[in-house]
Order: sequence, then structure tokens, then C-alpha cells
Amino acid sequence: MKKILIDNKEISLESSTFVVAELSANHKQDIELAKDTIYAMKESGADAVKLQTYTPDKITINCNNEYFQIKQGTLWDGKTLYQLYQEAYTPWEWHYELKELADKLGLIFFSTPFDRAAVDFLEKLNVPAYKIASFEITDIPLIEYVASKGKPIIISTGIATLCDIQEAVEACKKVGNNQIILLKCTSAYPAPLEEANLKTIPNLSETFDCIVGLSDHTFGISVPVAAVALGARVIEKHFILSKEIDSPDKDFSLTPEEFKQMVKSIREVEKALGKVSYELTEKTRKSREFSRSLFVVKDIKKGELFTEENVKSIRPGYGLHPRYLPEIIGKKARKDIKKGTPLSWDLIG
Repeated sequence: MKKILIDNKEISLESSTFVVAELSANHKQDIELAKDTIYAMKESGADAVKLQTYTPDKITINCNNEYFQIKQGTLWDGKTLYQLYQEAYTPWEWHYELKELADKLGLIFFSTPFDRAAVDFLEKLNVPAYKIASFEITDIPLIEYVASKGKPIIISTGIATLCDIQEAVEACKKVGNNQIILLKCTSAYPAPLEEANLKTIPNLSETFDCIVGLSDHTFGISVPVAAVALGARVIEKHFILSKEIDSPDKDFSLTPEEFKQMVKSIREVEKALGKVSYELTEKTRKSREFSRSLFVVKDIKKGELFTEENVKSIRPGYGLHPRYLPEIIGKKARKDIKKGTPLSWDLIG
């Protein structure tokens, strides 16, 4: 599918990039901080705010044996999964107020559900789309349930093999949902630049015939801006009000000023991409006056021969095309010609 509507926003190959600001854990369990962050998202140029809808008990269990310890060289090493999600989750009762604020500001509000209860809850909020997190891409029953709601479904592919992506896409289509957007993602926090592999973006689009984008966890804005140049129509980036906030996600989140610069750069890239065209604009046609052409560079008397010494290809472009130089050499001047005269056929005998 090459055109998808999320609320009032068209996402297609021709549309502007859909820029999503991810709140994630950057609210520090403070609803006022969450609201201030959403205000800043709007001011920074985001099109949408995305939450994550889960409780720790729905995503894991409170267990500290070796299987549940985080020890993979991440920012969160030393914690259990339950401890991390206890710190990071967004209280469900906040969703109503945060959606109301987003609606008021003209931001599209949607979320990532992590179980059926979260989907049912978000359905009551009438969210216009759903996101499947990278680590849930193998939960085919969940994907089918989300897709069955008939709304656009954005799927991150951070831990997925090609077969995993294929199975997730087929799960959506199985329940009649073709409104699929796939996001290239590197599930490392933060993600190294050399693992971004942005060339996968056009291949994803070609392989699955769908709109593609990027969920980015690298430092800075270079990767999302480059992704747009490669065809990404959705960009998702974590947003934090200040790096002084001690959040689990702060290291790979953008501040308001950084996010604003990313959006500005994305919009500039969109303008620069334009279309396939070999037509000259009015400005380039005017600039063509400074191209090369044939000029008389020494005074020439009537009857004198044109030579490579008295006729040259130089700027500007008011004389004959340089392609005619071999044809002109050896011919006679019809009249006296002063140095600096553009050569024309009426001057050639």
C-alpha cells in the first residue's frame, strides 16, 4: 500500500515525512513533566506523540534470576527487566489527559500496546494507529489482534530477521489489514552508526511493497535525516525535555532544540529531493549565460583567418556553441571584428 492515512495525516511516497516524538520513559513518573514535554514536542515540529502502554506485570514477571537480569552491555545493566519497566512505564490513567492535550495542540496521539488489554484500552481512547515494538515483532497473536482493529499498524524491525518481518506482515494481511508501515530499527541503546544500515530502507520498501521509515536510537540527527533521503516516510525519535532528567532513555533522546533541528533538516531534505527532472529552471537558465561560448579574443581584420589564437571558447555564453570551433578555424572574417565580440555566423565568411 502506497498511501496511508493516520488521523488527518497522509503518509505516502509523495507526502511530507511523518515525524513522531516518542515520550517513552522520559516523564520520570511525573504527569506535569509529561505534559510539558508534549508542549515542547509541538513547538519542535513533531507531527505526533507516541506513548508505550503496558504495566510491568504485563510485559514480564517480578523475578531476579539470571534470565531476568539485564547484562548485555546496555545502559540498563544491573537491573532486572521488571525494575526497568517499573521505572519506565506510563501510568494508564495519564493517557486520557495526555491525549486531550495532544488533540488540543494538533498532535496525533497513538501508542505501542504490549498485550490485548492495552489494545482494548487504547481502542476506548480511539487512537488512530498502533505501533508494534521491535521486541514484540515475534508475538504473532498480538500483531493479529492489533491488526484486526483495522487501523494503520507501524512495525519496528530492530530484532527481526527477514523471516520475522515476513511473518508479521502476513499476520496483518491475514486479518485483512494492509495498512502496514515498516520501520528500520537497530535495537541497541544507543545504536552505533555503523550498525544503522540505512541502505535496508529502500530494500524493505521493495521487498514488502509498503511504506517504510526509521525508528532511531543513534546519537544526534544525522541518521534520521539521511534516512529521509533514502525513502523513509516516517521518523520516530525519543524526545526529552532536558538531558538533566535522569531517565533510562536520555542518552539516545533528543532535546527540544535538537529535535527542532532534525525536523528543519528533514524538511530541507524533502525540498532538495524534489523530482526527477532535467528541465532548466528560470534561475539555471539565467546562469547558463555564464557558460562557455566562442569569442573573438584578438582584433581581427576583414578577410583574416580565424585561428585558435584569435577565437577561443571562454565564458560568458553569448557566442556560438563551442562545438563549432573546429568548423570555424581556417575560415575568413567577413568584416573587422574587435576583441571581446561574441562570434556569430554573420561574422564568418
